[in-house]
Amino acid sequence: MVMRDFIWPNFYIVGAVKSGTTSLYAYLKQHPQVFLPNMKEPHYFTQAHPRPEQDHLIQRVSSEREYQHLYRGSENYIRIGDASPSYLWCPEAAERIHKVRPDARIIVILRDPVQRAYAQYLMDYNEGVIDLPFLDALKKDWTRPDKGWGVSQLYLELGQYAAQISRYQQRFGTENVHICLLEDLKKNPIDVLIKICEFLEIDPQAINHINLQSIHNAYRLPRGNWARILASNPISRRIGEHFFPRRWGDYIWRHIFLMKSHKPPMDAEALYFLKTFYEPEIQQLEKLLIRPLPELRKSWEMKQGTYKY
Repeated sequence: MVMRDFIWPNFYIVGAVKSGTTSLYAYLKQHPQVFLPNMKEPHYFTQAHPRPEQDHLIQRVSSEREYQHLYRGSENYIRIGDASPSYLWCPEAAERIHKVRPDARIIVILRDPVQRAYAQYLMDYNEGVIDLPFLDALKKDWTRPDKGWGVSQLYLELGQYAAQISRYQQRFGTENVHICLLEDLKKNPIDVLIKICEFLEIDPQAINHINLQSIHNAYRLPRGNWARILASNPISRRIGEHFFPRRWGDYIWRHIFLMKSHKPPMDAEALYFLKTFYEPEIQQLEKLLIRPLPELRKSWEMKQGTYKY
């Protein structure tokens, strides 16, 4: 039973995964009328049950008590948020959110699904989660019988945007679901954030005082296989989580274990596979949103035998 004095977020950044949710979280957290907890991704409404080998990789909050603890001190903010990219994919999350907060505003940020899948794969490879080549990893994950957040990687499923967005529109109303694109956020973050402020009914002038210079989750390469081994080891991960604040752990991972690098090219066969898979999906999304979405196909060209970013 839901307690009346509980504080439930009144807006949710629901995904997609590897599509700019970290940047939106970082920008909106600076807005004086917005409260976002220090834990960016509680994943509470997904109620994930990871496999044992992935349990240490999936940080999450599972109980109401823990979730409510994240929102202590949020009472005087106009907008209280949760930025968990699993919510867009999770079939039950929209209904669970609606049950406690039927007036919630939903923010969805989308990315070219080919780029999205590849970015997720590179993250998993760097963290030692997977060792297969990209195309093999896609096909193996797609055909495995067991699916779920922290169970499988969902490389293809996480880019099936149309049905996921439709679920939120049907539950909360189209007017309460705001769609933005990572491509637009990169090119003109101020315009994107002003529209989000208008959607959330908070002061858009505050955007002028937000730091937009930091690059969030830029690609980095492991300094060696030792970094991948340590990243995938449950003991080292738990030591890092228990003895270091999360921001310290993230800094150590990105600046000591990883180094700046260009993304490796995607092979042509994997690109063709993904384009074939996602073209019908994007057409369905364009019909749903009643707008063309060339930004979601921007990378679908090969140039001189390499993947074009």
